[in-house]
Amino acid sequence: MKNTATDPVVLTTDIKEYPLMRRGKVRDIYDLGDTLLFIASDRISAFDVVMPNGIPGKGRVLTQTSLFWFDFLTDVVANHLVTANVDEYPTALRKYRDQLDGRSMIVVKADRIDAECIVRGYISGSMWKELQSARAQGSNTVHGFEFPQNLLESGKLPKPLFTPSSKNDDGHDENISFDQMIALVGRETAELCREKSLAVYQKAADYALTKGIIIADSKFEFGYKNGSFILIDEVLSPDSSRFWPVDTYAPGTGQPSFDKQPIRDYLEATGWNKKPPAPILPDDVINASAARYREAQRLLTGK
Repeated sequence: MKNTATDPVVLTTDIKEYPLMRRGKVRDIYDLGDTLLFIASDRISAFDVVMPNGIPGKGRVLTQTSLFWFDFLTDVVANHLVTANVDEYPTALRKYRDQLDGRSMIVVKADRIDAECIVRGYISGSMWKELQSARAQGSNTVHGFEFPQNLLESGKLPKPLFTPSSKNDDGHDENISFDQMIALVGRETAELCREKSLAVYQKAADYALTKGIIIADSKFEFGYKNGSFILIDEVLSPDSSRFWPVDTYAPGTGQPSFDKQPIRDYLEATGWNKKPPAPILPDDVINASAARYREAQRLLTGK
């Protein structure tokens, strides 16, 4: 595996032999016919806007971390991975090895379930903001969940909660209740999403604690392939999860995290209006985020 710290930044890919199915905030997806090629670029987004410069090696960190978890979680739920070995890719793709090695995977095509499956072991982010709003109205209930009156920001919840959100590829996802999820995808699928999300989170969170990381929350995506329920997309990466260091954890405020927090902090300080175009990020901010991504991968996977 290459040293992600010295890799050139890959902001976009250009695979000419296969059609580009989608270019997301981070991932380029190509249609290979029966399968899909996922390539994790080094693009970085903040406040739903893609930054003009990326984080070196970020795509490799996301891919390698997901591959670790796919293997770790096979006894909990099947997944969409076919192979991440470029030598096993179609011959036409192998000349793109520099773009693909370590940051790509071939996956099965699945019928995606159009809901984000979020599990929260600690309260932070949008759910904390919603709880604050509810408390201002004299309530401790959000989306049908009754929270402890003395719960602080970043506090550990009595038990992990499944808090789904709508799936919006182009804008902001919105937190929804479980009943709303049932209306979107049907009761059987919603209950399966809840069961598997909680099981995946619990196994991963228990393991991560032994490596010095709190998984505060994480989002998962699922789909169906030939009638089988499978885990798709990326899983438990610094982009899809809040990873907090155990040794500095202190409820009552926001926590330092192994992700793009230095970028968010910088952008907040600039007074940027959070609309395109985004400002160019300085090297020290890029390097600080890159180091956090690499450290998360090292602690969790040993690589």
